[in-house]
Amino acid sequence: MSILSEFKAFAVKGNVVDMAVGIIIGAAFGKIVSSFVGDVIMPPIGLLIGGVDFSDLAITLKAAEGDIPAVMLSYGKFIQTILDFVIVAFAIFMGIKVINRLKREEEAAPEAPAAPSREEELLSEIRDLLKAQQHKP
Repeated sequence: MSILSEFKAFAVKGNVVDMAVGIIIGAAFGKIVSSFVGDVIMPPIGLLIGGVDFSDLAITLKAAEGDIPAVMLSYGKFIQTILDFVIVAFAIFMGIKVINRLKREEEAAPEAPAAPSREEELLSEIRDLLKAQQHKP
């Protein structure tokens, strides 16, 4: 089997395609969460602590000299990234929690008893007829 045919067999497997779709959706979801944190959550928090924009929080380790830019320790961006992670992790946790609850409800739902087969119906009729004959004097 050539490498090309092996790769083709690997690439078209269902789990690989599902994983690729998950990664693409996850990347898009990450952008949404980053925007939510940066544009919706962080401004009010910054306002509450005195108008501070977290993404601008940094410590200058070395000032700029001529054409050489300053060396900055941008801990505000790190704080924002941590909040992004916490929100994404919480959203995934809630999604999995809902899925697990739906699975439990699905498993707990009792199945309707199967209708008796034609043979069982006939056997029941025969049994009832035999009982009726035994009770006759």
